[in-house]
Amino acid sequence: MSQADAPRHPARLRSFTRRGGRMLKQSHEDAWERYAGTLVLDVPRPRGADASTGVDPAHRLDPSQVFGRSAPLVVEIGSGSGDTLVHAATQRPDWDFLALEVWRPGIGHAMAKMDRPLPNVRFLEADAALALQTLLPPGGVHEMWTFFPDPWPKQRHHKRRLVSPDFAATVAALVPTGGLWRLATDWAGYAHAMRQVLDAHPSWELASTGRAPLRPVTRFERRGTEAGREIVDLAYRRA
Repeated sequence: MSQADAPRHPARLRSFTRRGGRMLKQSHEDAWERYAGTLVLDVPRPRGADASTGVDPAHRLDPSQVFGRSAPLVVEIGSGSGDTLVHAATQRPDWDFLALEVWRPGIGHAMAKMDRPLPNVRFLEADAALALQTLLPPGGVHEMWTFFPDPWPKQRHHKRRLVSPDFAATVAALVPTGGLWRLATDWAGYAHAMRQVLDAHPSWELASTGRAPLRPVTRFERRGTEAGREIVDLAYRRA
């Protein structure tokens, strides 16, 4: 079959946009140089369009080998500049934290907030929606965190939103019965959509609408509040 005759597949919709790859400050670059070798996971990548943010589907991550112990694992999707991640990992040294982030400057910024490389933190430059389908063992995630994902506010972009029935099923396969998926957003329409998706999913039941205990007030959140947007927290328990 020639290339022209090969079947065409629609491009996969991404739930994120990749911003520039340059560090915002020299201190972030310095932190990356110091800590990336220890804290950023080196994983096999697929070929093609997903080479920079994908993970080879055949690769499996063993958290006990990565962290050198067996401990409750928190996976944060989109750690941004790391405010929540660094705060939580400092407060809970008995938990392990894996941050999936596609924006390298954000990882550098997070590292710059550490006085030393936190032994219970690892970063992975990866598209969570794709990587989490195959990366981790079933039932291996104590809590999944999705704080302030891109709301894609325009109607025509709603299909790009991360929280969808398909992704709810992906997370359900990773979180054991009784485990939690914590979410937060400052877009009322997205909060409503999250509720619709997860309330309709048989694997999830609403556990709380209170603020996540380890989520600090970040600069991003303050900007939303100052703009008049209400912050909505949700915690869903794996049924």
